[in-house]
Amino acid sequence: MKTNVIEKAVEPDVLEEMRHSAEIAHELRLRQQQRSRRARIYKHIFLIGMSVMMLYPLFWLFASSLKPENEIFNTLSLWPSEFNWDNYTKGWEALPISFTVFYANSAIVTVLSVIGNLLSCSFAAYAFARLQFSGKNLFFALMMMTLMIPYHVVLIPQYVLFLNLGWVDTYLPLVVPRFLASEAFFIFLMVQFFRQIPRELDEAAMIDGCSPFKIYWAIILPLSLPAMGTAAIFSLIWVWEDFLAPLIYLNDIKSYTVPLALRLFLDQEGQSVYGQMFAMSMLSLVPVIIFFVAFQKLIVRGIATSGMK
Repeated sequence: MKTNVIEKAVEPDVLEEMRHSAEIAHELRLRQQQRSRRARIYKHIFLIGMSVMMLYPLFWLFASSLKPENEIFNTLSLWPSEFNWDNYTKGWEALPISFTVFYANSAIVTVLSVIGNLLSCSFAAYAFARLQFSGKNLFFALMMMTLMIPYHVVLIPQYVLFLNLGWVDTYLPLVVPRFLASEAFFIFLMVQFFRQIPRELDEAAMIDGCSPFKIYWAIILPLSLPAMGTAAIFSLIWVWEDFLAPLIYLNDIKSYTVPLALRLFLDQEGQSVYGQMFAMSMLSLVPVIIFFVAFQKLIVRGIATSGMK
């Protein structure tokens, strides 16, 4: 009824123009929706294509671990002619020492290194982000400058130091520096995150009689799980996959980590057993993948919030 009254009150030409404008607006809205839908489709196609490109080496590694030895480098197909699961069982016991020992060695070094990095770097980051002391800005700048020093520059001095201490052929050179806040990247990451926590929490805790360590342990750490998770996953990946440091400091095969053990497949009896090596390489990725999947939400939150101002 109201529509009919409005139509009678408006002139026919004006009414027709209004209807025509409404039709044009509706058509433009439909075109915009179609363009947005096509843009989303193209974006997803692009992302899927890039994901396939990045994951192709992993697909190739898994497929090669199931192929017979003569097919690994002689065919471009990812699908094996026959699934050779023996590469996994034989590869596990192919070396003079079982891969159980190598995995245990890597687990020991990695767990201790992750704990050391989280504790020491969070201590240093808390000092730079929340405490006041003379020379703080200078020390922070010097710490950031260490990010630009290549590891190979300090390799020989470190080796001489650890040799004089009698630590060569032990896990101490691989673990002890982690407890001394030697990773400037993790310190910077945590400093950026700690600065986002309101300082009013520190002031309220100090009024209640909390010491700086109590504030760090009871307030800062529980609120910093995303940054800690990010540091933990990066530390785990870097230590678990580290080849150079164990190669320099470890001489006894019984103390080898997984990366060093994989290298032994290329020297065994003067021939290369690539199928078994690829099978063990796939198994070496399992702990990293599991850890990443379990803590991926904390990792994303830690990276996203650490760069906020």
